Amino acid sequence: MKSNIAIIVILLVSSIANSAELSGLEIMQKSLKANYYSGLDRMTEGKMTITDKNNNIRVREFKVLRKNLGNENNLSDDQNYFVKFSHPNDLDGVVFMVKKQVQSNDDRWLYLPKLDLVRRIAAGDKRTSFVGSDVLYEDVSGRHLSEDEHDFDSDSKNYYIIKSIPKDSSKTEFSYYKTWVHKKTFLALKREYYDTNDAIYREIKVKKVKNIDDIPTIMSSTVKDLNTGSITQVQCTDVKYNVGVDLGLFSERFLRNPPSQWFN
Repeated sequence: MKSNIAIIVILLVSSIANSAELSGLEIMQKSLKANYYSGLDRMTEGKMTITDKNNNIRVREFKVLRKNLGNENNLSDDQNYFVKFSHPNDLDGVVFMVKKQVQSNDDRWLYLPKLDLVRRIAAGDKRTSFVGSDVLYEDVSGRHLSEDEHDFDSDSKNYYIIKSIPKDSSKTEFSYYKTWVHKKTFLALKREYYDTNDAIYREIKVKKVKNIDDIPTIMSSTVKDLNTGSITQVQCTDVKYNVGVDLGLFSERFLRNPPSQWFN
């Protein structure tokens, strides 16, 4: 009996030691790279299906071009994102552009063709709804790791669970969030956001992962707002890496007229 207890204790200690090999921050750094930095650039075609609590459905179709500005193995690299919507008609031609700057606030622009208006998205608006969906502006290019403290919470057979607490709570609507990071791929496959009452009010879950050019790639996920009952399903219909996205694309002059090379 004593020997059995000793074996159990040894196994528990070994499990804790293995989990502690990586800190919460190190796990989140690997996760950020897996989710946002794969390849030197990326082209994605997809759609968002938004279903409200009354089962009313709205669909947005889009194309995203992303380019890393340096070595893909260097997490300090900045990135650029260019998102153009093609459906529905009232969003056709709407463009969202991000210049992700790791050492400072990201720059974001939104072009509204019906008004022929280019609008800067203020840093304080990054956690607001993106084109009426449950996806936030910040979700598109990812939240900066430096904005939160990342602590190892627990783990399971397949996941590291990390608890992240904002350093400045006045800039967020959440008290903290937990991320389920897959141990093999380091993709963040689940995230829960908690309010000041420790209640989950927002949830992101990955539904499908596919290997593209030997890169584990998220193809489908859902974003739920538990307060409103709204659900947004994000589906990638086509993903390609290393397609030669030109850095010159990411300028204000192309917001009004995106090059036909990338957008037919």
